[in-house]
Amino acid sequence: MSNLPESLIRTPDLDRWIAIEHDGSIIVSTGKVELGQGILTAIQLIAAEELDVDPDQVHVRSAETGITPNEMVTAGSMSVETSGAAVRQACAWARRLMLSEVSDDPTQLEVSNGVVTGPGLNAPTSYTEIQAGTPFKFQIVDPTQEKDPSQYKVLGRDHHARIDLEDKIRGVGVFVHDLEFPDMLHARIVRPPSYHHRLETVDLTQIEAPDLGFVDGSFIAVMSINEYRATRLAESVGNTAIWTQTRQIPADKPLSDYLVAHEASAFPILDNVPQEVPPRSLTTAINAVYSRPYLMHGSLGPSAAAAQLVDGILTVWSPSQGIELIRHTLAQLLAMDAKAIRVIYVQGAGCYGHNAADDATVDAALCARAAPGRPVLLKWSRADEHQWEPYGPAMRVGMGANLSDRGDVDLWTHDVWSFSHAGRPAPGRTGMDVIAAWHLNDGFEPNEPAPRFGPESGIHRNALPIYEFPDQQVVKRFVPDSPLRTSSLRSLGAHCNVFAIESFMDELALAADTDPVTFRLRHLQDTRAIAVLQRVAELAGGVSGSRGIGLAQYKNRQCYAAVVAEVAVDATTAEVRVTHLWIAADAGRVVDRDGLTNQLEGGAIQALSWCLKEAVAFDRNGITSRDWETYPILRFSEIPLVETDIIDRPQLESLGAGEATQGPTSGALANAIYAATSIRVRNMPFTPQHLREAAAV
Repeated sequence: MSNLPESLIRTPDLDRWIAIEHDGSIIVSTGKVELGQGILTAIQLIAAEELDVDPDQVHVRSAETGITPNEMVTAGSMSVETSGAAVRQACAWARRLMLSEVSDDPTQLEVSNGVVTGPGLNAPTSYTEIQAGTPFKFQIVDPTQEKDPSQYKVLGRDHHARIDLEDKIRGVGVFVHDLEFPDMLHARIVRPPSYHHRLETVDLTQIEAPDLGFVDGSFIAVMSINEYRATRLAESVGNTAIWTQTRQIPADKPLSDYLVAHEASAFPILDNVPQEVPPRSLTTAINAVYSRPYLMHGSLGPSAAAAQLVDGILTVWSPSQGIELIRHTLAQLLAMDAKAIRVIYVQGAGCYGHNAADDATVDAALCARAAPGRPVLLKWSRADEHQWEPYGPAMRVGMGANLSDRGDVDLWTHDVWSFSHAGRPAPGRTGMDVIAAWHLNDGFEPNEPAPRFGPESGIHRNALPIYEFPDQQVVKRFVPDSPLRTSSLRSLGAHCNVFAIESFMDELALAADTDPVTFRLRHLQDTRAIAVLQRVAELAGGVSGSRGIGLAQYKNRQCYAAVVAEVAVDATTAEVRVTHLWIAADAGRVVDRDGLTNQLEGGAIQALSWCLKEAVAFDRNGITSRDWETYPILRFSEIPLVETDIIDRPQLESLGAGEATQGPTSGALANAIYAATSIRVRNMPFTPQHLREAAAV
């Protein structure tokens, strides 16, 4: 059983994964959700390949509690690795069982588009004739033989269209924001000015039937059958609210200094996990400090969710990445049996990390409880999304090294300070990590942040270098007291850790008077890492002029990615423009080449936005970056030409790739800026102001 994918161990019932329909279609279920990353298409292709059917015959059903497999949460670039592996194995079992129904020697049979032929059959038959409408009634406890990758006809090809795009392009209502129900109420929440404000009084007398409004502690909600009126009501009620500020946000020093001053514990990383032992005291001759600010997910659409409470059963339509987790959170908050709560995934705005989808889900459920029988669609405002979503934590990385006489690294040190990267609501904890729970009279306090000790988690993700050094010390330095709410953002600590590592490798190459690619190759032993590094340099035609390079393997076990960035820096304004990106990647067995390319390129573009534009702004009284003017992101006109080359390894397992390029792109960009200007930027974002400050040092 240990050789089975974890998702199959958790849900071994084959009927939860596969169903053959009378019309010839095949329903394949996954507990993972579509966030814009293309997982539904990947699952479709994996199932079609293993069953030898046309992909159009496969219909993918996604994430509904009690119906689809429990795959916990969609995160960590794990969906193809985990759900994909489970679907492949489930389909292999389904194929084996169906063929065994018509032959004593199913290995002699052939299948094409679901039609079975071979020795011993009087006539061709089909999956539909064998199994349609009949459950398998089979529990998967051992693995079965899967299709040999050398026989693949579908996986790794270029021509498969995304199955989730047509409705979006045509404007069909696929998003939770578009839901419509009879007798539906539209809801809005009136928020406090900041984390530390509590409600004194509010006037709800202006709300007249059929509109609704309620107050519970510092939680204020208004509802109307008309969405425009609900929005205006929220503004009007909000103008009557009087709040008291209980304390101020600490904003008296730069974040990098705050992190060092508030360090609570330090854990050297040994055997890939943090250890509760004192770090060694080491001295290095070459040193540098890098940092990033708090970052938003920046979802283009604000969060939303819908809910309805009927006869004690709560149904929730949610864009949460973890429908099984939010189900138990709702049960705890509402004092309900989890079995009385049904959560159905509906797509929302993409985010890549823990944005405000869970918070909106809880808000909708509270409104539905206050209006039993009525479906409620709740939407956040843009200002709410910017102000209240859990941010990617600020980070500081201190690097140090000694070089040998030959110019090789003798000693390497890496110290990373950050706040918790884990703020997703989960059952079984005393506190609760959703905003509404903090504001209700009988609510919950947020959980106390704690350091994570798993391999490659949170702060220390990719802090271990991909390079080999004779001696190294990597230390995770946990800071519990974040001024702002934080949680996971795409790539978590890997973004800043790899940015620092790859920037520092270039600084060391310069100190050793060595070409940056050659310097990296001298410290690499992993042949797959060497291959992507050489491939991207070849793809770009070299790394010279105003170009920089970056390399990493995400989590040191998933997709390998190398990036070359080319920049143009305006000598007058100090504005940085990225003109070209080249990406080479190795994600093992390629499932959906187009989808994989989109993931790699999308991650790289997002990293450019983080590096060039983004920083959450706040003062003692709250968040001040509450719109796209005060929190700018990369515009379409600023996106560079991107070329991507993927090394396919069909005999190897697929590796998660959605978070592989953030770190290498950031390092490549900083190195390109240095190549173009001789200015070393170590603090994100790389704005003209930061470039001028770096030039003045």
